[in-house]
Amino acid sequence: MKRILSVAVAVLLAATLTPAAAHASEDLHPDVEYAMDAVPGGVAVSDNKVVWPDLGMTLTTGATSARAVGNCATGTYCAYSGTGMSGSKLTFSVCTNVSTSALRTVGSIANGRSSGLVRARNSAATVLGTAGPNSATDVGAGTTNLLCTL
Repeated sequence: MKRILSVAVAVLLAATLTPAAAHASEDLHPDVEYAMDAVPGGVAVSDNKVVWPDLGMTLTTGATSARAVGNCATGTYCAYSGTGMSGSKLTFSVCTNVSTSALRTVGSIANGRSSGLVRARNSAATVLGTAGPNSATDVGAGTTNLLCTL
């Protein structure tokens, strides 16, 4: 009896302490599931938001509150799946060259920083659109990365 109780407690603890695979949930937005599959290391923090702590990157689907440029927070820069800052959004806090592979397509970008430029580029490093400080722009098809400069 004591052994059965010990095994039952161990199973209960393991089930409680083991996190469920976040992207296996049916409640996750399809863009969150896609992004987690496309870019390893993402952690779903809600049904419409995934973060990559090591990359300083966040994907948020749906509308959020107004910020510096649309819903792109002050001090960050963003890529959107749709034009006019619509659709799913990737947010970056580290100014460097970043991949947009977590989005199926990029239709627009926003620069919520007070200085520098954010350039949408394709795999050949051709600039498809540029957003100055506190501005946004629609970008051409084929964006694969964003180059943030100080």
